[in-house]
Amino acid sequence: MTSIDVFTLFPSWFDWFAEQRHVRNASALGLELRAIDLRETTPLRAGQVDDTPYGGGAGMVIRVDVVEAALRERYGEDAAQVRGRRRVIALAAGGRQFDDALADELAEGGDLTLLCGRYEGFDERVHEHLASDVVSIGPYVLSGGELAAMVVCDAVIRKLPGALGDEESAVEESFSPALGGAPEYPHYTRPVEWRGHRVPDVLLSGNHAEIGAWRRARSAERGERRGP
Repeated sequence: MTSIDVFTLFPSWFDWFAEQRHVRNASALGLELRAIDLRETTPLRAGQVDDTPYGGGAGMVIRVDVVEAALRERYGEDAAQVRGRRRVIALAAGGRQFDDALADELAEGGDLTLLCGRYEGFDERVHEHLASDVVSIGPYVLSGGELAAMVVCDAVIRKLPGALGDEESAVEESFSPALGGAPEYPHYTRPVEWRGHRVPDVLLSGNHAEIGAWRRARSAERGERRGP
Protein backbone atom coordinates (compact mmCIF):
# COMPACT_ATOMS: atom_id res chain seq x y z
CA MET A 1 0.00 0.00 0.00
CA THR A 2 1.36 3.38 -1.02
CA SER A 3 -1.65 5.66 -0.64
CA ILE A 4 -4.91 6.20 1.22
CA ASP A 5 -7.33 8.80 -0.15
CA VAL A 6 -10.24 9.97 1.99
CA PHE A 7 -13.09 11.78 0.21
CA THR A 8 -14.93 13.95 2.70
CA LEU A 9 -16.79 17.20 3.27
CA PHE A 10 -14.41 18.01 6.15
CA PRO A 11 -10.82 17.44 5.01
CA SER A 12 -9.37 19.56 7.82
CA TRP A 13 -10.54 16.95 10.33
CA PHE A 14 -7.73 14.70 9.12
CA ASP A 15 -4.96 17.22 9.87
CA TRP A 16 -4.87 16.03 13.48
CA PHE A 17 -4.93 12.37 12.47
CA ALA A 18 -2.02 12.82 10.06
CA GLU A 19 0.13 14.07 12.94
CA GLN A 20 -0.17 10.89 14.99
CA ARG A 21 3.15 9.14 15.44
CA HIS A 22 2.39 5.88 13.64
CA VAL A 23 0.84 7.80 10.75
CA ARG A 24 3.93 10.02 10.49
CA ASN A 25 6.13 6.92 10.62
CA ALA A 26 4.20 5.35 7.75
CA SER A 27 4.30 8.61 5.79
CA ALA A 28 8.06 8.82 6.23
CA LEU A 29 8.28 5.32 4.74
CA GLY A 30 6.29 6.34 1.65
CA LEU A 31 2.59 6.20 2.52
CA GLU A 32 0.58 9.11 1.12
CA LEU A 33 -2.51 9.99 3.18
CA ARG A 34 -4.67 12.62 1.54
CA ALA A 35 -8.06 14.10 2.48
CA ILE A 36 -10.00 15.32 -0.57
CA ASP A 37 -12.89 17.79 -0.37
CA LEU A 38 -15.98 16.56 -2.24
CA ARG A 39 -17.14 20.15 -2.65
CA GLU A 40 -14.12 21.18 -4.72
CA THR A 41 -15.20 19.19 -7.77
CA THR A 42 -18.98 19.13 -7.40
CA PRO A 43 -20.82 19.76 -10.69
CA LEU A 44 -23.54 21.61 -8.75
CA ARG A 45 -23.73 25.28 -7.89
CA ALA A 46 -22.34 26.89 -4.74
CA GLY A 47 -20.61 23.74 -3.53
CA GLN A 48 -23.82 21.73 -3.24
CA VAL A 49 -23.25 17.99 -2.84
CA ASP A 50 -26.63 16.62 -1.75
CA ASP A 51 -30.31 16.54 -2.64
CA THR A 52 -33.67 15.44 -1.21
CA PRO A 53 -34.42 11.70 -1.34
CA TYR A 54 -36.82 10.31 -3.92
CA GLY A 55 -39.87 8.88 -2.19
CA GLY A 56 -39.76 11.50 0.55
CA GLY A 57 -38.40 11.34 4.07
CA ALA A 58 -36.17 13.38 6.31
CA GLY A 59 -32.59 14.29 5.56
CA MET A 60 -30.47 14.77 2.46
CA VAL A 61 -28.56 12.31 0.30
CA ILE A 62 -25.09 12.79 -1.22
CA ARG A 63 -25.47 12.59 -4.99
CA VAL A 64 -23.80 9.94 -7.12
CA ASP A 65 -22.67 12.49 -9.72
CA VAL A 66 -20.84 14.44 -7.00
CA VAL A 67 -18.85 11.36 -5.98
CA GLU A 68 -18.30 10.48 -9.62
CA ALA A 69 -16.82 13.92 -10.36
CA ALA A 70 -14.47 13.73 -7.36
CA LEU A 71 -13.17 10.29 -8.30
CA ARG A 72 -12.72 11.25 -11.94
CA GLU A 73 -10.79 14.40 -11.04
CA ARG A 74 -8.52 12.60 -8.59
CA TYR A 75 -7.70 9.56 -10.72
CA GLY A 76 -8.08 10.86 -14.26
CA GLU A 77 -10.34 8.06 -15.43
CA ASP A 78 -13.95 6.92 -15.51
CA ALA A 79 -15.04 6.84 -11.87
CA ALA A 80 -16.66 3.43 -12.33
CA GLN A 81 -13.26 1.99 -13.30
CA VAL A 82 -11.35 3.20 -10.22
CA ARG A 83 -12.39 0.20 -8.12
CA GLY A 84 -10.65 -2.02 -10.64
CA ARG A 85 -7.24 -0.87 -9.40
CA ARG A 86 -7.93 0.50 -5.89
CA ARG A 87 -10.05 -0.73 -3.00
CA VAL A 88 -12.87 1.84 -2.87
CA ILE A 89 -14.75 1.65 0.43
CA ALA A 90 -17.94 3.54 1.15
CA LEU A 91 -18.44 3.94 4.90
CA ALA A 92 -22.04 3.31 5.92
CA ALA A 93 -23.84 1.85 8.94
CA GLY A 94 -25.34 -1.01 6.94
CA GLY A 95 -22.07 -2.28 5.50
CA ARG A 96 -19.79 -5.20 6.27
CA GLN A 97 -18.58 -5.09 9.87
CA PHE A 98 -15.00 -3.86 10.15
CA ASP A 99 -12.77 -6.19 12.15
CA ASP A 100 -9.14 -7.16 12.57
CA ALA A 101 -9.30 -9.64 9.71
CA LEU A 102 -10.50 -6.95 7.32
CA ALA A 103 -7.82 -4.57 8.63
CA ASP A 104 -5.20 -7.23 7.79
CA GLU A 105 -6.75 -7.72 4.36
CA LEU A 106 -6.62 -4.01 3.60
CA ALA A 107 -3.08 -3.58 4.98
CA GLU A 108 -1.82 -6.41 2.80
CA GLY A 109 -3.69 -5.21 -0.27
CA GLY A 110 -3.27 -2.32 -2.66
CA ASP A 111 -4.06 1.36 -2.41
CA LEU A 112 -7.18 2.41 -0.56
CA THR A 113 -9.93 4.97 -1.15
CA LEU A 114 -12.44 5.81 1.60
CA LEU A 115 -15.72 7.59 0.89
CA CYS A 116 -17.21 9.44 3.87
CA GLY A 117 -20.96 9.75 3.83
CA ARG A 118 -22.94 12.50 5.53
CA TYR A 119 -26.58 13.33 6.18
CA GLU A 120 -28.58 10.24 5.09
CA GLY A 121 -25.52 8.81 3.36
CA PHE A 122 -24.84 8.17 -0.30
CA ASP A 123 -27.16 7.57 -3.18
CA GLU A 124 -27.25 3.76 -3.35
CA ARG A 125 -25.66 3.86 -6.80
CA VAL A 126 -22.41 4.94 -5.14
CA HIS A 127 -22.43 1.65 -3.20
CA GLU A 128 -23.43 -0.41 -6.21
CA HIS A 129 -21.37 1.09 -9.02
CA LEU A 130 -18.50 3.19 -7.62
CA ALA A 131 -17.47 1.37 -4.43
CA SER A 132 -15.92 -2.07 -4.23
CA ASP A 133 -17.01 -2.48 -0.59
CA VAL A 134 -19.41 -0.93 1.90
CA VAL A 135 -18.02 -1.06 5.45
CA SER A 136 -19.40 -0.22 8.91
CA ILE A 137 -17.35 0.15 12.10
CA GLY A 138 -20.26 -0.97 14.28
CA PRO A 139 -24.03 -1.40 14.65
CA TYR A 140 -24.75 2.25 15.40
CA VAL A 141 -25.19 5.47 13.47
CA LEU A 142 -22.66 8.31 13.27
CA SER A 143 -23.24 11.78 11.89
CA GLY A 144 -20.83 11.06 9.07
CA GLY A 145 -18.12 8.75 7.83
CA GLU A 146 -15.14 10.80 8.96
CA LEU A 147 -14.70 9.14 12.35
CA ALA A 148 -15.24 5.74 10.76
CA ALA A 149 -12.59 6.56 8.15
CA MET A 150 -10.12 7.44 10.91
CA VAL A 151 -10.87 4.14 12.65
CA VAL A 152 -10.21 2.21 9.45
CA CYS A 153 -7.07 4.21 8.68
CA ASP A 154 -5.74 3.81 12.22
CA ALA A 155 -6.26 0.05 12.31
CA VAL A 156 -4.79 -0.44 8.84
CA ILE A 157 -1.82 1.93 9.07
CA ARG A 158 -0.55 0.49 12.36
CA LYS A 159 -0.24 -2.86 10.58
CA LEU A 160 2.06 -1.47 7.91
CA PRO A 161 5.77 -2.33 8.28
CA GLY A 162 7.60 0.32 10.28
CA ALA A 163 4.52 2.24 11.41
CA LEU A 164 4.84 1.22 15.08
CA GLY A 165 8.62 1.33 15.25
CA ASP A 166 8.78 -2.04 17.05
CA GLU A 167 7.47 -4.81 14.80
CA GLU A 168 6.66 -6.97 17.85
CA SER A 169 4.07 -4.44 19.03
CA ALA A 170 1.44 -5.67 16.61
CA VAL A 171 2.01 -9.42 16.99
CA GLU A 172 0.11 -10.26 20.18
CA GLU A 173 -2.77 -7.78 19.99
CA SER A 174 -6.46 -8.22 20.60
CA PHE A 175 -8.08 -10.40 17.92
CA SER A 176 -4.73 -11.22 16.31
CA PRO A 177 -3.97 -14.71 14.93
CA ALA A 178 -1.27 -15.08 17.60
CA LEU A 179 -4.01 -14.99 20.25
CA GLY A 180 -6.47 -17.07 18.27
CA GLY A 181 -8.69 -14.07 17.66
CA ALA A 182 -9.27 -13.48 21.38
CA PRO A 183 -8.86 -10.16 23.24
CA GLU A 184 -5.40 -9.32 24.54
CA TYR A 185 -4.32 -10.47 28.02
CA PRO A 186 -4.08 -8.04 31.01
CA HIS A 187 -1.06 -5.78 31.43
CA TYR A 188 0.49 -4.51 34.67
CA THR A 189 3.27 -2.09 35.59
CA ARG A 190 4.60 -0.37 38.73
CA PRO A 191 3.72 -0.18 41.56
CA VAL A 192 3.73 -3.91 42.40
CA GLU A 193 1.01 -3.36 45.00
CA TRP A 194 -1.74 -0.74 44.96
CA ARG A 195 -4.48 -0.54 47.62
CA GLY A 196 -3.94 -4.18 48.44
CA HIS A 197 -4.13 -5.29 44.81
CA ARG A 198 -0.92 -7.01 43.76
CA VAL A 199 0.53 -7.73 40.34
CA PRO A 200 0.22 -11.50 39.65
CA ASP A 201 3.34 -13.24 40.92
CA VAL A 202 3.94 -15.07 37.66
CA LEU A 203 4.66 -11.76 35.92
CA LEU A 204 7.40 -11.05 38.47
CA SER A 205 8.96 -14.51 38.19
CA GLY A 206 11.16 -13.97 35.15
CA ASN A 207 10.02 -17.35 33.80
CA HIS A 208 9.07 -16.46 30.23
CA ALA A 209 7.48 -19.82 29.48
CA GLU A 210 5.16 -19.53 32.48
CA ILE A 211 4.43 -15.90 31.68
CA GLY A 212 3.51 -16.81 28.10
CA ALA A 213 1.22 -19.61 29.27
CA TRP A 214 -0.45 -17.30 31.81
CA ARG A 215 -1.02 -14.63 29.18
CA ARG A 216 -2.50 -17.06 26.66
CA ALA A 217 -4.81 -18.46 29.34
CA ARG A 218 -6.04 -15.00 30.37
CA SER A 219 -6.58 -14.08 26.72
CA ALA A 220 -8.64 -17.22 26.15
CA GLU A 221 -10.72 -16.47 29.28
CA ARG A 222 -11.48 -12.99 27.97
CA GLY A 223 -12.50 -14.48 24.65
CA GLU A 224 -14.92 -16.88 26.38
CA ARG A 225 -16.45 -14.04 28.41
CA ARG A 226 -16.82 -11.91 25.31
CA GLY A 227 -18.68 -14.61 23.43
CA PRO A 228 -19.15 -14.94 19.67
